[in-house]
Amino acid sequence: MRGLDRAAWPIAALLVGYPVWWALGFGGLSIVVLAPVMAAVLWRRRPIKVPKGFGLWLMLLAGYLVSALMLGEMPPGTYGDLGLGRVLGYLMRLALYVSLLIMVLYLGNLTERELPQLTLVRMLGALFVTTVAGGLLGVFAPGADLTSPVEMLLPGWIADNPYVHNLIHPTAAQVQKVLGHASPRPEAPFEWANAWGSNVSVLLVWFVVGWWTYGGPRRRLAVAPLLALCAVPVVYSLNRGLWIGLGVAAGYLLLRLGARTRIMACSAIAAGALLLLLSPLRTMVAARLDNPHSNDIRAFTVSATVAAARTSPIIGYGNTRNATGNHRTITTGRTDWCGECGHPPLGSDGQLWHLMITQGFVGAGLYVAFFAGAIRRHWSDRSPVGLAGVLVMILTLLYMFVYDGLVTPLSLYLISFALLWRNSMARGTAV
Repeated sequence: MRGLDRAAWPIAALLVGYPVWWALGFGGLSIVVLAPVMAAVLWRRRPIKVPKGFGLWLMLLAGYLVSALMLGEMPPGTYGDLGLGRVLGYLMRLALYVSLLIMVLYLGNLTERELPQLTLVRMLGALFVTTVAGGLLGVFAPGADLTSPVEMLLPGWIADNPYVHNLIHPTAAQVQKVLGHASPRPEAPFEWANAWGSNVSVLLVWFVVGWWTYGGPRRRLAVAPLLALCAVPVVYSLNRGLWIGLGVAAGYLLLRLGARTRIMACSAIAAGALLLLLSPLRTMVAARLDNPHSNDIRAFTVSATVAAARTSPIIGYGNTRNATGNHRTITTGRTDWCGECGHPPLGSDGQLWHLMITQGFVGAGLYVAFFAGAIRRHWSDRSPVGLAGVLVMILTLLYMFVYDGLVTPLSLYLISFALLWRNSMARGTAV
């Protein structure tokens, strides 16, 4: 981006340059690479401004440090021994939490001259365009993948770990039998299909703000075609959480927009719904709703996660654990029909459940309090950035029931939080 201040380049590298990170094999871990640069800049700028609610996030981080004491313990209904994989998983998540904390502080301490709000919003819009392109790749070339440089450099015992492999091996889609037959669920340029679903909805919010609300004629002209293209991978993702999130976003906008804008929004939503009903995509939606195969799996893992969390409600177990069996049997594993089946990790069905198993009910409560507090503090901000940021905070609390926050979704949630924080400081200055 021409004319961008040097201090803003780490953020531009993260958002606009994300496809490069993904191809290199860093993807969501790119924030860990960039965080030391941001930390060095912050160190030179002391004293550092912090947002309201910052103490809650520090307590969440402190709780995660304490939860390391439980890495060797096994809650009832789980199996496995303490090994290097569990420790590395813990350390990787710790590095992500710390890096995201640094990123939020960095964004809040950049001046409007160094990084204008609109520039940051449009960086998110650029990532939305990348996400739509990745989604279309997943639909039309689901088998596309890439052996990344990181994957080639890592020793096999690390690179072949399923969790690590997903992070460092770029793939266009996850091919799953959600409808009873193999079908692609787009995930490029992120780590999982569910991460794609969460991220595309958050980025859509900022895309509309940057390209429609504050866009010139050329940007506005591109909005409708891009949204139409986005509808294809959104439907093919077979992602009910994403569909619900889009419905919640539509309801929120109709509630909070002014009368004139509300009429325009209603017209746009009605037109989009009509086009979907008249298109071949409607059969995909109907087929997905008729095949809620994941309900039983989620019910099993959630109930097992809550039961495990009750045995360590204050600090959790530091990392996820493998459940003994699944919703059908205690002996189920991978089969010819379902190569991805097996013993599901507890806490794998949403950030709320992940926090329960890793940090107990206290950690889950701190997470909810942090984002709920942001909604409460910024609800009165009716600027486009304020309305959009509060919407993302609402989606964050909705998605915690169905999506893991790590790796990339939490980055976008916290960038949205930083946009709200920066907006509140600008309004305070104006007052």
